[in-house]
Amino acid sequence: MPVQRVNPPTLAPPIQDLYAHVAIGTGTRFVAIAGQVATAADGTLVGPGDHALQAEQAFRNLALALEAAGAGPDDLIKNTIYVVRHRPELVGPVFAAAQRVFEGRWPRSASTFIGVQSLGSADWLIEVDGYAVLA
Repeated sequence: MPVQRVNPPTLAPPIQDLYAHVAIGTGTRFVAIAGQVATAADGTLVGPGDHALQAEQAFRNLALALEAAGAGPDDLIKNTIYVVRHRPELVGPVFAAAQRVFEGRWPRSASTFIGVQSLGSADWLIEVDGYAVLA
């Protein structure tokens, strides 16, 4: 496997076991995935005004981008989740959407969850980008 995940005992355990503190790429190909938002293949917005529905579509797009690169969730080394008007009660629905898309195989990559004021379009509520390493 081209990604080794480490949670050193000198750091507190990852919150809700949703990520790894350290992800080490040992592969030979590096894949960068642009920020994915809640747009369907035809460009229409999925889930206007709904963080959970938009998260599910954004993660679906991330999964499709990984697949297009010949990668899967285990190859993801880093992801960043941007959430407009973030509040703590959105963490659960956002990660539940990821679990649905990845069918319970959400990658425990290095991860950052950031609340933001806005994204590239006023209608977008969630954006997810990532990096993968392939053998």
